[in-house]
Amino acid sequence: MHQILKISLFLILFLNFSNCGGLSKTNTRELPRNAQERARKNVEEGRAASVAGMFGRRGGGSFEFSSSNPMWRASLEILDFIPMTTVDYSGGMIISDWYTGEEVSNNEFIKISVRFLSNEIRSDSLKIIVHKKKCTTSQNCKVSLLSNSKISEELRSTILRKASLIEIELKNKKKKKK
Repeated sequence: MHQILKISLFLILFLNFSNCGGLSKTNTRELPRNAQERARKNVEEGRAASVAGMFGRRGGGSFEFSSSNPMWRASLEILDFIPMTTVDYSGGMIISDWYTGEEVSNNEFIKISVRFLSNEIRSDSLKIIVHKKKCTTSQNCKVSLLSNSKISEELRSTILRKASLIEIELKNKKKKKK
């Protein structure tokens, strides 16, 4: 049993080093000294370490980060005035905390939830839910759902407009790079 453990450990280390280029000859004079530049160069050359690479698959993945998603960025920029309780890119959800603004009385609060149904910039890609809480005393509050409210429609149109501007900006940056 001890022998099997040694062989397994050796194979894992061998696969890991061979995948990362640890067994290939590398001219260290050509490598950038800055770690971030080295990592960027390795990714560009397809030498980045990954679990997928250990099993024979190399590159070809498409990764979309929150900074490159126009709908996500627009939503965060539009809702930056309100405190957030949940901001989950992988789950596609933004939930605000209870908020009362200067234009609303002290005993009324709103809570906004934005759910992303698609990355496309379309009106049906967003589900915006607005809740309203009205308190008569500190412990006596009534929460109601504002379905098809003016607030949710204004938020949707503002987010879509901002997302389309961000997408145009991203396309212009890509054209300049080429």
